[in-house]
Amino acid sequence: MQRAELDHTTRNGAGTAVVSDSLAEHATPPRPLGRVLVTGGSSGLGAAVVDAVAARHGTPIVLDRQPPRDTDADVAFERVDLADARAAERAVARAIDRHGGLDAVVTAAGTDSCGKLEDVTGEDWDHVLKVNLLGTVAVVRTALPALLQAANPRVVTVASTLGLRVLSDATAYCASKFGIVGFSRALALELAGRVGVTMLIPGGMRTHFFDGRDPLYQPPADAPLAPPEEMAAGVVFALERPRGIELRELVVCPSEETSWP
Repeated sequence: MQRAELDHTTRNGAGTAVVSDSLAEHATPPRPLGRVLVTGGSSGLGAAVVDAVAARHGTPIVLDRQPPRDTDADVAFERVDLADARAAERAVARAIDRHGGLDAVVTAAGTDSCGKLEDVTGEDWDHVLKVNLLGTVAVVRTALPALLQAANPRVVTVASTLGLRVLSDATAYCASKFGIVGFSRALALELAGRVGVTMLIPGGMRTHFFDGRDPLYQPPADAPLAPPEEMAAGVVFALERPRGIELRELVVCPSEETSWP
């Protein structure tokens, strides 16, 4: 074996490290992202995903109740309340029709209703499950026929560290995110070889998700929260994998995350 093949890097005349030819020729270039449907893409993590997809020359399509406000990207938008599964299905069908198909789906929409079980109304508790779990399932199910026509289709679901462990006063959120974990793992098995499935497991993020809550359920000002752009970078990395290669589960969290492991 030649020396150049043993070295990970060589040095050019200016002293800058460069990847050796033997390694570069084996690297898989990122694939085009194509048309990426993003639920909850108007704010928070969803908006960060929209920006990351647009930066990689993909075409983000937002499903949300409000037009995009936290993204600089010029994106297509379908207004829908994801708590209504049938409405979510119709919105996905409209997006597919208007864009001639889909290449990927990212289900970033999420909500919460904190409190003791006896203090949270049935309507509020149900709403969390409708948006986080049933809305996710409705979107993915409706998108599948279009995804199966794509060259390298991908689905990225968004769970939570609270889909792997529990926390008091979070029964609705934990139930919905535990549901996403089970759904995503079963879906990955069901679609193996046909559609790539990645489950993102984010820790605490610096978004508007906590706004409007009782202070008891808001993180302290000095809480170690991650910028949503870091989560979005992980999503895009998963979307760019070549066919046959998948990041099945991806945990992204601050190094001082208290809910992991």
